[in-house]
Amino acid sequence: MPDGTSKPDAAFTTPQKMNGQDYTMKKLVSASLLTALLGAGSFATAQEIKREGEGKLFYTTIEIPAGAETLYLSGSGASPEEDGSWGDMEAQAIDTLEKFKKTLESRGWSMSDVVQVRVFAVAGEDGELDFAGFNRGYMQFFGTGENPTKPVRSFVQVADLVVDGWLLEIEVRAARMPK
Repeated sequence: MPDGTSKPDAAFTTPQKMNGQDYTMKKLVSASLLTALLGAGSFATAQEIKREGEGKLFYTTIEIPAGAETLYLSGSGASPEEDGSWGDMEAQAIDTLEKFKKTLESRGWSMSDVVQVRVFAVAGEDGELDFAGFNRGYMQFFGTGENPTKPVRSFVQVADLVVDGWLLEIEVRAARMPK
């Protein structure tokens, strides 16, 4: 061109005949990109949280894909009963998990969204760790008819907990795919 500018590429500006209609290469490229992006978006929303290695009480692995919503709940323990006692391991597990259930529901989540439970526990007054009592309470919330899902889980015995009277402290993590 006389002014020193280069001539645009003819493939992007010259109409091309396809099936009897005029198309420019630019329109074809745009349509291809749009199709690819829409296809990728459909694939991304089809992802799911994968739970594997199902045991009676928990899964061994849970894979959470990119794009999942997550919620982390701080450690909590039971509240004292009306008479000031704390209850046994089973009662404390039920009370604590019930608190988590209420907290989750108040935010639009549910116990079926729980993907990890971490428990720190101490021995009772008899010097024994009541693991069976914990499991009895735990099984009222996971692997049930109402909530068939189960999280991955850790149960760790510790020397002491912050609150006198607590036999356990539980942390919960939840994840779900966007609605």
